[in-house]
Amino acid sequence: MTNTDPTKGARRLRLGTRGSPLALAQANQIADGIRAASAGAYECEIVAFTTTGDKLTTERLINSGGKGLFTRELDDALSRGELDLAVHSLKDVPSVLPAGQVFAAFPAREDPRDGFLSHKAKSIRELPEGAKLGTASLRREAQALALRPDLEVVTFRGNVATRMRKLEEGQADATFLAMAGLTRLGMADVATPIPLEDMLPAAAQGIIGVVARDDADTELLEILGTLTHGPSRAAAIAERAFLEKLDGSCRTPIAAHLFDRGDEWELIGEVLSPGGTARWRGDGVCRKDATDAQLVLLGRAVAQEIIFAAKEALPVFGDER
Repeated sequence: MTNTDPTKGARRLRLGTRGSPLALAQANQIADGIRAASAGAYECEIVAFTTTGDKLTTERLINSGGKGLFTRELDDALSRGELDLAVHSLKDVPSVLPAGQVFAAFPAREDPRDGFLSHKAKSIRELPEGAKLGTASLRREAQALALRPDLEVVTFRGNVATRMRKLEEGQADATFLAMAGLTRLGMADVATPIPLEDMLPAAAQGIIGVVARDDADTELLEILGTLTHGPSRAAAIAERAFLEKLDGSCRTPIAAHLFDRGDEWELIGEVLSPGGTARWRGDGVCRKDATDAQLVLLGRAVAQEIIFAAKEALPVFGDER
């Protein structure tokens, strides 16, 4: 759906997004990119949605359907033609898009690391024994407990401001936030980045995914293509293929990251038991000039390595999914 603005001669696009400050910042980044790439031929209207996931402020997503709760309303509006594009934090997008929808752009990835926030310690290792850790992420919980099994984990949900307020109120002694979101909000200094080697992030963390209908006009898709950052696109393909092979969701502690190793890409992925008592890792490499199909094969191969290594335990995870 594109409309001509008779006063400006610009074609109007409706960009759907969640209504959080971070999501709006991401959508405006895409809108600015479209305006610049099209030399003003397109004007963008931001349409904010309150998703099912946004309404769940006290419980874990796994208790209400898992991944997809932050995209469902936008998916439906895009399919109905009420939106031209949907702008997502890619880590929140299910591993398979709805029928008739395609990824149209992957802008440059922001800092993929997790950030540690606490008024009592500078790192998770320095927290007092038995400290309360606030998180609603099974991945972060499992990774944290693998390092510090003595910690008490309390459910901690909400946007950046909400989680920081809960920390100030003493509901927890520490929490985690994605550095990508903090950076996009100009708040990177409130958290201490955790090295990727210590805490592997969620697949596609830090990447924005722009989704269009598969019948979008060629001109728009070409403009969106200019916003794509090659390495970020490669990471999105490989990491999501890894996730899809494992049937990954918010119900399973899964992490993955595509590392730049000079002439090669290296994908490292891991699956943890819910309490962090067991951990399985896999890795694989491919050339930098790999095709999309080869990146998909890389993701699937690393996932398969983990499946073989954890074949006795993974059926339990499957039940939990």
